[in-house]
Amino acid sequence: QVQLVESGGGSGQAGGSLRLSCAVSLYTGYCIVWFRQTPGKEPEGVAALGGAGRPYYVDSVKGRFTISRGIPKNTLYLQMNTLKPEDTAMYYCATDRRWDCEWPPRELYAYPYRGQGTQVTVSS
Repeated sequence: QVQLVESGGGSGQAGGSLRLSCAVSLYTGYCIVWFRQTPGKEPEGVAALGGAGRPYYVDSVKGRFTISRGIPKNTLYLQMNTLKPEDTAMYYCATDRRWDCEWPPRELYAYPYRGQGTQVTVSS
């Protein structure tokens, strides 16, 4: 059973940085998608990294966020720099175990494997 566990969320100041982690059991390099959701809004796909190593980003985070694989390989990171208050959200990682990423991604709940989320709060 694939399990995803997010960590690294917290509070930060605008202009600061946070790094989120997504630990994935039984990970073999397939696509992992980071989503974020704020109350009353649909989840938004933020970034994704697939088996070929090509990253994908939503326009609002390009140049500020970086998705990467860690060492050991079963951890993925979302490095968030130059944080903005509008980055405040619950962040989730998700996968359907497909090698290549679909971008833009499907809705969060279309992915059968999802973590519980980690909260990011950015103050101005």
